[in-house]
Amino acid sequence: MKKIISISIFFICISSVAQNVKDAKKLLYYKKSQTAQEVLHQVLMSEPHNDEAWYLLTEAYCSQGAKDKILDRLRTAPEEIRTEPYFLAAMGMALLQQSEISEAERYFSQVLEKTKYKSPKILLAVARAKVIAEKGDANQAIDLLIKAIKKDKNNPELYTELGKAYRKLLNGTEAFKAFGQAINADKQFAEAYYLTGMIFRTQNNSDLYLEYFNKAITADPNYAPAYYQLYFHYYFRNGNTAKSYLEKYITLSDHSIQNDYDYTDILYLTKNYKEAIAHATRLIETQKDMTPARIYKLIAYSYEESNDHKMSFDYMLRYFDKAPDSILIAKDFILLAELYHEKQKIDSAIFFYRVGAELEQDKNSVIKYYKTLAELSRQQKDYREMAYWLGKYYNANEKSTNIDLFNWGIAWFQSGNFQKSDSVFAIYSEKYPDQDFGHYWRARSNAAIDTSMESGLAVPHYFKVIEIGERDTTMKSKKHLIEAYGYLAGYEANQNKNYEAAIEYFEKLLQLDPDNEQAKKYVQILKETIAKKEVLTDS
Repeated sequence: MKKIISISIFFICISSVAQNVKDAKKLLYYKKSQTAQEVLHQVLMSEPHNDEAWYLLTEAYCSQGAKDKILDRLRTAPEEIRTEPYFLAAMGMALLQQSEISEAERYFSQVLEKTKYKSPKILLAVARAKVIAEKGDANQAIDLLIKAIKKDKNNPELYTELGKAYRKLLNGTEAFKAFGQAINADKQFAEAYYLTGMIFRTQNNSDLYLEYFNKAITADPNYAPAYYQLYFHYYFRNGNTAKSYLEKYITLSDHSIQNDYDYTDILYLTKNYKEAIAHATRLIETQKDMTPARIYKLIAYSYEESNDHKMSFDYMLRYFDKAPDSILIAKDFILLAELYHEKQKIDSAIFFYRVGAELEQDKNSVIKYYKTLAELSRQQKDYREMAYWLGKYYNANEKSTNIDLFNWGIAWFQSGNFQKSDSVFAIYSEKYPDQDFGHYWRARSNAAIDTSMESGLAVPHYFKVIEIGERDTTMKSKKHLIEAYGYLAGYEANQNKNYEAAIEYFEKLLQLDPDNEQAKKYVQILKETIAKKEVLTDS
């Protein structure tokens, strides 16, 4: 009786191990490498001589990029299995991942000769090793797979691996054919639909790649990779649809920190800001110094969208502290600029607006930032900077008006750079010759340059002001006209000693401004001067 129970337990154990290896293969098919590793470690604890388990473990490690660890693990295998076919293929795979090509080929030759090139499973194992390794020979893999297919014509795995080998050679046509053969062999083989979709994704053919990704999940609703591609497609098109696909993908795949990051991103994208902040905060708590800088950014933007500007500011500072310059974008600088502006820290706001404007690619946004920088400079009474940004604004904006041009010139005038204000108002007078503003401010600019009137730089511009002003029946130019008469009166009196002409200008001034006592006084002085001169001449 005891013997019967012992035999029963033995068969249960063997069945359990066999099932676990089968499960591990299925897990690798579904790209659940981490879970596959866990299963295979359990298998090898109870069945260390299972050479196929060693091969699958090697594949699981390599698919996760843990190529450095697997060789050490393989060296712990029992001596008795080191010449078994799958184990030899595993050693070749591990060495090929380390770019030890000649040593890897030695193992591959051993196993192929040992099986006399007749085992489809071993041919597939060696071919797969060559396909997944960066320096593996895809052409050799194709030769091996063709041999395997001749012996097992209805195995979708063989056709799928053949398609992968052709894809490695960038031969999309042959890859498409091979994946199609895999589908013909097994209509439920989701990986073949998925990989066909990936061909069309590289071609950016959304109609076809969506068709095949959807066929993949119809064939096998548990095939996680297809859900991820659907999530990726909809990410910038329909956030809620993308979220539903990502949730399905996460449910069906191994847990990974990348999944946590992606889910936090999609929460933000779908405006679930409170949840996004909660998820991101937990990531920071668990990852600590390993947390990517973008998580701090996501929290900052979530708080900003939630109108919590204080917390947004705090996390933006942390983001800038952690993020390399290469990932900072215009929007990041602009948000921090706006937050500094809100805190009335204008110098800092200007700095971040300036950098944001330099990085921004969208022309309309850049124009808006130029205008903001000009306004902030005005608040700081830094008219030189104000003029600089108004000039950038005017030249970049196709819809700039005469007012924008006027403000640019005035800013230079206020900064004391009269040469530049003259240049800007020269543009104004050329574009709007019938308006007196350009001529008037050219006159004032040149008067400020030629303070002694010796060169008469302002004179021709005041003449133009008078010419336009005297035609203006609405008297909108009255103030400018009065100033022009007064300036030219002074110029005639002081530089040309033409007192009669000076009196004439003053009298024109008085017609517009009869209560101007100063002009009356100068007229009186000039008349007295003329009278004295006449007396001296007569005597």
